[in-house]
Amino acid sequence: MAATTAGAKSATEGQQPRLRADALRNRERIIAAARETMVEFGAEVPLDEIARRAGVGNATLYRHFADRLELIHHVTLSVMSRTADQAESALAEESDAFQALRRFVHAAVEERIGALCPLLSDGVDRDHPDLLAAGDRLEAAIEAVMGAARDSGQLREDLAVGDLMVALTQLTRPLPSSGCMDFDKFVHRHLQLFLDGLQAPARSVLPGSAATLEDLRRRS
Repeated sequence: MAATTAGAKSATEGQQPRLRADALRNRERIIAAARETMVEFGAEVPLDEIARRAGVGNATLYRHFADRLELIHHVTLSVMSRTADQAESALAEESDAFQALRRFVHAAVEERIGALCPLLSDGVDRDHPDLLAAGDRLEAAIEAVMGAARDSGQLREDLAVGDLMVALTQLTRPLPSSGCMDFDKFVHRHLQLFLDGLQAPARSVLPGSAATLEDLRRRS
């Protein structure tokens, strides 16, 4: 019921008055703080901690988000939108197709793309129109980057968007409360090793078949 309520609120956002600049900044700070703390501690991190990290009061948080599910919904949209932005920018601004892919992969880490899986498994309505639209845009943006690298002959042929996203999630999401305080310092090093393995010509044949984002949604 809570997820439905959150979805209904999101669907009608366009009909509400635009937020003042200070209110919009508070909302963005809350979403950013929620993304960071949920990656660090898990989706059940106390909302009080999110408010503290954002530098706002509890009342401000609840003025923008009625409950945890609504906040998770908007954190998920934020991560997906910002990651798609990174893919589109990399493709538009880099002259070398594989360098565009490298740039996107490292940028996706900074956007905390690894937070999506645990958030989406926590009662969020995955079929909400906003999430479906954001997912379609994200998949198209990543496929465009991968397609350009593939067409240039630099990316191996036996990969799809789902393969890349699973690898990014596995490489960039530390276990909550694992004590891996210095985990982030290894991420970009290991991503670079991973990217080297994506380049053509492939040195081995991958088992199984390439996975799309739709495959991942069906399997989950």
